[in-house]
Amino acid sequence: MSANAVIRMPDEKKGVMLRGQPMVFLVTGENTKHTSMFDWTIPAGFATGRHVHRVQEETFYLLEGECAWHVGDKTIRATPGTYLFIPPGVPHDITNVSERPARVLLTVSPPGHEHYFEELAKLAARGAPDPKALADLRNRYDTDQLSTLTTRG
Repeated sequence: MSANAVIRMPDEKKGVMLRGQPMVFLVTGENTKHTSMFDWTIPAGFATGRHVHRVQEETFYLLEGECAWHVGDKTIRATPGTYLFIPPGVPHDITNVSERPARVLLTVSPPGHEHYFEELAKLAARGAPDPKALADLRNRYDTDQLSTLTTRG
């Protein structure tokens, strides 16, 4: 791991495509031992499905669009400027409830979840991922899926 500052200019788009939208890796385990940060463009109607992390904590800051989060027993209708911190063990999901892509800044601590997204993008590029391969991927990256991924329309 280097001890250098990380500076990403707007034209530097290191990351992956998920469902036709970019997830830009801003800082990863390659750069830090504390957290990963992503600029995630969420397709209209996309939902992660309810899931929980045993170790990871996540933060979300909505930049554009409108999303709904179910966090524990709360439902949050998020608009730009909404911030969420989700500690380990709290079931949650996110759904883009608008007709346009939404953008969030997402952090995952500790880092390493960028490898989950890289592997997920490879699985998705081959079509609908095999459920066993997807379950194995989630298990290796601290994600217990409680409901299925869904997309409107």
